Amino acid sequence: MANTFKIKSNDAMPSSAGTFDTLYTVQASTDTVVLGLILCNVHSSAVTASVKLISNTVDTETNVNTLVVKDVSIPAASSLEVLSGSKLVLRTTDALQIDCSVSAKIDATLSIMEIT
Repeated sequence: MANTFKIKSNDAMPSSAGTFDTLYTVQASTDTVVLGLILCNVHSSAVTASVKLISNTVDTETNVNTLVVKDVSIPAASSLEVLSGSKLVLRTTDALQIDCSVSAKIDATLSIMEIT
């Protein structure tokens, strides 16, 4: 097994307001620990943002898509630390998606450790 720290970032998310864009998808034969997620509002006004966990993992429990945060307000020119000390474990094909009330106004920075 190899542990690799990585950063995934995307500016101007989502491409269309009200539609989730994928920030990260776990690769085949990989588990991922999400260490942190920061959303930055680059708009001149407050926006609301949501983060969704897409879980395609097949195992003995039921895994469904869930919201990590929903319609959280982020003031103009401010950032939000979404996990605030918590961690998420993602399995192969799981994904994190971002939405915002205004298109292209969230910069997202994700810190992860991939386990292969």
